[in-house]
Amino acid sequence: MLHAMLRRFVRIGRLTATEEGGRTVAYGDGTGPKVRVYFAKGWALRIALNPDLAMGEAYMEGGLVIEEGDLWDLCELVGRNFGQYRDPPKLLMRMLTQIGHLTQQWNDRSAARRNVHHHYDLSYDLYRRFLDEDMQYSCAYYARPDMTLEQAQLAKKTHIAAKLKLDPGMSVLDIGCGWGGMGLELAGRYGAQVCGVTLSGEQLAIAQSRARAAGLEARAQFSLTDYRDVKGPFDRIVSVGMFEHVGAPNFRTYFEQVSRLLTDDGIALIHTIGRRSVPGLTQPWIAKYIFPGGYIPALSEMAAAIEEAGLWITDVEVQRLHYAETLKAWRERFMAQWDEIAELYDERFCRMWEFYLAISELGFRYGVNNIFQVQLTKRVGAAPVTRDYMVDGERAVFSGAKRGKPRSVA
Repeated sequence: MLHAMLRRFVRIGRLTATEEGGRTVAYGDGTGPKVRVYFAKGWALRIALNPDLAMGEAYMEGGLVIEEGDLWDLCELVGRNFGQYRDPPKLLMRMLTQIGHLTQQWNDRSAARRNVHHHYDLSYDLYRRFLDEDMQYSCAYYARPDMTLEQAQLAKKTHIAAKLKLDPGMSVLDIGCGWGGMGLELAGRYGAQVCGVTLSGEQLAIAQSRARAAGLEARAQFSLTDYRDVKGPFDRIVSVGMFEHVGAPNFRTYFEQVSRLLTDDGIALIHTIGRRSVPGLTQPWIAKYIFPGGYIPALSEMAAAIEEAGLWITDVEVQRLHYAETLKAWRERFMAQWDEIAELYDERFCRMWEFYLAISELGFRYGVNNIFQVQLTKRVGAAPVTRDYMVDGERAVFSGAKRGKPRSVA
């Protein structure tokens, strides 16, 4: 079964597969890096029956061993072959999507906290080993291709802040504040009064500690609060990399809450992973092992919920390939710290995370994933009618950095 699947799928590249009994078969047209894999007993059948789930499990458990090349070489081979296949029929995908929404994404308060704990309450010592110095765990913005990860993450924060059009003293809600980097940037560089909320106890402790260390605890306050329980109003709302955890059944609730919390002249900026295709399903292995309850939205799903909430969509930016480069940087740093991370957890954990970072990059480099930045207002004239202020705001920050002004607050 697996042989038939690989023969049909792998038309480009050089893949050689060996089963436990010693049978070896080559696939592809012989171009590109050579990839040789070995399937331990029973795993070939499991992968053939459910490749979306079992491939990752096989790599985690040692049932799939890459004997020549590495995991990214295998992922790139898969990516090079993606172009031969079309999206599933829309009617079938619509039916499967509805089932997925009903069974996997009812992220009420207890489920949301449980899902966040699964991923974000892992050791801070893990994340600091592969993220940038500011602990930005979301897509960087490579304004220039030669940027370092640190530079690209600063550019991301600056890009978002420019869209928020901040004035000193403005109140800002940061939904899904992570380890506090964005909130501290807005409080320290722009003089905002920031309220950051998270469901991760680990992230909360670090964010509060960083605020104290930077002398910003009066202007950047963080709490363990569900977005549905926040009280407003706020002049600005920002959410970076959190909307993917809301769940499709809660999209309308989320945007209605944004509308309630935003002042009449306020501006909100939602930064989220999105898909260029019709609404779909969360990749099964990712849903089981990495982000339970997570869902990557189509722009059509977001727009429908925004319309129902009565908000204006005042700007939309689609960022392509920026996250592919971010994930590449994370994966390279993770691999360089493998032995230290294995001491924190174990080899199985390292293989699981390597697979997660690799297939995520695959999704952005060869699949349908990208980044949406959606600016929202309650009033039609709340944001300027041209985008010049965004460019001017970014240039002002970077010209100041070149003159030697502080680049970050922590």
